[in-house]
Amino acid sequence: MPTIEDVAADVAALHRRLDAAESVLAIHELKARYGELVDERFDRGSVVESARLWSLAHQVAALFTEDGTWDGGPGLGAVTGRAAIAERLASPTLTFARHLFVKPRISVDGDRASARWDLLVPCTTAEGTARWMCGYEDDEYFREDGIWLHHSMHLTTVFFAPAATGWSTLT
Repeated sequence: MPTIEDVAADVAALHRRLDAAESVLAIHELKARYGELVDERFDRGSVVESARLWSLAHQVAALFTEDGTWDGGPGLGAVTGRAAIAERLASPTLTFARHLFVKPRISVDGDRASARWDLLVPCTTAEGTARWMCGYEDDEYFREDGIWLHHSMHLTTVFFAPAATGWSTLT
């Protein structure tokens, strides 16, 4: 017959597992919202008008902790802090992008979590060249007041290939 302590320990373990599962789902939602907002900066092959772009950039920045870091790698640069993130995202280097985050590997530890997301992005450069960008993002998340936020996002680009020739020329 289980003791009260055994039952209490089981309930506590179930609570931790439920919290971790709900946290993983919340982080999925956070990343989906991030991708939606980043992609909304473009409309029919051009950057949206300035006021809308600025609003979207601030909405993306609000998905990060106050001291969060957005790191786009050597090609896009890195910035820290919500104001700097908004400023960076208000200056897109593309005229179209559709971020597809797949194969998340998310690890939750209390109010902190980490993840790796594979990324595929059909996009158009400012010069009008259609490209495929493939890479992955390594993220750190903090839960603040019950809400999961990005603490850091780091993009590693595997390839950035012209859509016309594809990536087969990169081997």
